[in-house]
Amino acid sequence: MTDTAIDKQAVAASFSRAAATYDQVAELQRSVGSNLLARLPEHLQVERIVDLGCGTGYFTRALNARFRQPVLGLDIAEGMLRYARTQGPHSSQWIAADAEALPLRSSSHQLLFSSLALQWCPDLAQALRESLRVLEPGGRIAFNTLVEGTLQELRDAWQAVDGYVHVNRFMPLAQLQQILAGAGFANWHCDVETHVLHYPQLSGLTHELKALGAHNLNSGRPGGLTGRARLRALTAAYEAFREPAGLPATYKVAQIILHKGLTA
Repeated sequence: MTDTAIDKQAVAASFSRAAATYDQVAELQRSVGSNLLARLPEHLQVERIVDLGCGTGYFTRALNARFRQPVLGLDIAEGMLRYARTQGPHSSQWIAADAEALPLRSSSHQLLFSSLALQWCPDLAQALRESLRVLEPGGRIAFNTLVEGTLQELRDAWQAVDGYVHVNRFMPLAQLQQILAGAGFANWHCDVETHVLHYPQLSGLTHELKALGAHNLNSGRPGGLTGRARLRALTAAYEAFREPAGLPATYKVAQIILHKGLTA
């Protein structure tokens, strides 16, 4: 996220509530996470692996299948961890943890993997310092995160309705690159993917965001329920973006791999 205040308890509670519905609507999340996993070298062999922000454990299971090793699943949302435990893999461990204060020994793991989780950290630089500390020399972190431009259509439509913050703010790419460059890793690589989803009606997008637990978590969001008049105004404003395929929702996803130096 940006440096705008984010309430970690609100994030944890929102994703905990979404645990049972998340996988039903997480097609984009599976796609971008699979793209991240595919960016790891085919020859890579690692044994001590962390899925940071594991959620329902989808990529915990994918990492377990690829590397044939137990995977440590960490998440700030207890509800997600409870659900993940029921799905397996049973060789893995599940721990409630904050990415900005990892409960792991220094130089203890070879690979940290994190898909669409670190954008919920108020201080990404601190999360990367913790990742650097936990990685063995020569280890790497592969993570992806949403950047500015994500859900821009929804943001613009709300701007036509009122002045409240209705859409999660995401970090500008230049700011992200500055953080990566100063994170202390030996080298890093960042590519940005653009994904555009389409919906017949706006309600399809808003219901999906709620089912994912990824609806508005920013400070400055309005309290209480959104009135019918504002929803009608939002729907009308969003219709201006309609394409032949439906109402678009754009996601900008930065795919990142950072390597820890052998002498770090």
